[in-house]
Amino acid sequence: MSFNSSLNEALWIRQKAREHTELFRNSIPLIASENLMSPLTKEMVISDFNNRYAEGLPGHRYYQGNKTVDEMETRVEELVKKLFDSKQADVRPISGTNANQALVFALLQPRETILTPSLDSGAHISSAEFGAVGMRGCNIKNMIFDTENMKVDVDGTRKVLLAERPKVVLFGFSVFLFPAPIRELKDTIDEVGSSVWYDGAHVLGLIAGKKFQDPLREGADVISGSTHKTFPGPQHGVILGNTDDEKWKRVRRGVFPGVISNHHIGAMAGLGVTAAEMIEFGESYASAIIENAKMLGGELYSRGFKVLAEKNGFTESHTLLIDVKDKGGGKHVAEELEKNLIILNKNMIPGDTNTKAQNPSGIRIGTQEATRIGMGKSEMSHIAELIDRALKGNDVKEEVLELKRGFQEVSYCFGKERGYDFIELYK
Repeated sequence: MSFNSSLNEALWIRQKAREHTELFRNSIPLIASENLMSPLTKEMVISDFNNRYAEGLPGHRYYQGNKTVDEMETRVEELVKKLFDSKQADVRPISGTNANQALVFALLQPRETILTPSLDSGAHISSAEFGAVGMRGCNIKNMIFDTENMKVDVDGTRKVLLAERPKVVLFGFSVFLFPAPIRELKDTIDEVGSSVWYDGAHVLGLIAGKKFQDPLREGADVISGSTHKTFPGPQHGVILGNTDDEKWKRVRRGVFPGVISNHHIGAMAGLGVTAAEMIEFGESYASAIIENAKMLGGELYSRGFKVLAEKNGFTESHTLLIDVKDKGGGKHVAEELEKNLIILNKNMIPGDTNTKAQNPSGIRIGTQEATRIGMGKSEMSHIAELIDRALKGNDVKEEVLELKRGFQEVSYCFGKERGYDFIELYK
């Protein structure tokens, strides 16, 4: 390949990056698992930290040149522990699923039993037979789920706990509408001797903002999480602990050398910056996310959409789950809305057990990114109207563009309004 053709390939990729950026600059972002970094967090991700390796823990590295990294990583751990009021924190996992993998190695041996939600009740694929838990060779049993209220059925799950006596109880969802009943089941969990693992990937920012639930005080031993959903940081992971030293040592070993080598130091630094920003802005941000989700759910419901858990106010988190079988199914609806620059995803809903994941009955909506750019209740009402009209065959692209033009800056962070322009340092 000639120099010019190689350069053209590189420039083609750069152009794709620009096109992608432009798409999301113009679109209404409603994917429940995405968010935007702050300017200062972005600076960390493109700093020289991103070029380096730091295997191990501070003070016990396998590489030289890590003195500054050691100082930074120690401070990031302290910030995360302060934010979540946790006894322990590991900030090295490189994603939420990677954190889950580490906990599978730390807490479970092959053939041991774990109790989890089922996929069609909103669980994450890492707890499925074909995910990290199943690939570990664990015996997976499912909680009983109340599909009408979109909550774990406490009485039914208590019976499963007593019958199966699992090594680990995992509370975690990709569709996390309501707090998990840790407190309600804790006596039974203690009776059977299970460890409690809470996968907070989707709701980590709401927990940080003290607006969802407090798993560590309610009885969780460990929390895993992504740091780029309701927690608006870099794509990275974290594990929080409130457990004994021996179990925490197993968690540390599960992370390294269990499932990672280098732990993406730039992203880890960005996690620390976001933790500092969430200490300052987290409560107001979390409140606004939930208020927007409730508002959007109500507005869609009033227009005839089958928003699940209507009796419980639709949601207590950032997420809405909507049955759209009568509108052509999740795949069709998501694709039609994408044509109109409204970006969300198709999603399985209760009852979709035998339905292919690529053509499920529902859609999932998240309000965390729209909230992050300053949208409020009036915009949620407008968005519901645009969704409704788009699915009735109207072209609403120009109206979406007009709405989005007024929302291009990241909020709830340290930014230019305080005299900072961090990203300038790395131009």
